[in-house]
Amino acid sequence: MANSPQARKRARQAEKRRSHNASLRSMVRTYLKRVVAAIESGDQQAAKTAYDAAVPVLDRVADKGIYHKNKAARHKSRLNARIKAMAA
Repeated sequence: MANSPQARKRARQAEKRRSHNASLRSMVRTYLKRVVAAIESGDQQAAKTAYDAAVPVLDRVADKGIYHKNKAARHKSRLNARIKAMAA
């Protein structure tokens, strides 16, 4: 347990950051699920709209370091490939 005032403050800050980061991760997962659901429904236009909404969220979270930049790029690449494959 944190005993010094500095350690107590650090514990408070860490908890605050942890909950904020968890909220952002949850938001990203929600946006990704929307894209996947649109792809599985077979509606390419809805999938493209959901993808366009998800990209800036992924980029923002990657810039903050909550997701690694390569992980965000991988998600974007795979989702975009699935959307493009729907047209073929």
